[in-house]
Amino acid sequence: MEDEYPVLLDTFLSDSEARLNALGLAHDARDAEALRRAAHSFKGSCGNMGAPLLAELCSQLEELGRAGDLAPVPALLAQAEQEFALIRTLIESERQRYS
Repeated sequence: MEDEYPVLLDTFLSDSEARLNALGLAHDARDAEALRRAAHSFKGSCGNMGAPLLAELCSQLEELGRAGDLAPVPALLAQAEQEFALIRTLIESERQRYS
């Protein structure tokens, strides 16, 4: 796994950016089901990568999507983006060990 570790980190970063974008697009489209699906998928990858706070925010977004309650979504998306910015910094630092 050690040889694949940098690839895993890079994949998580690029995948997370796409997932955050998908969450924003789903909210903008007022598509609660798309929001639920995107949040559910992102929650799993965050959990697998050891990002529990981001996984919890995704869980909350998933529940809001399930309930069709999109009003609180912008605040949670902002929190998720802030948390991901911190995670990105940590992962980029970790990634430099393998350059």
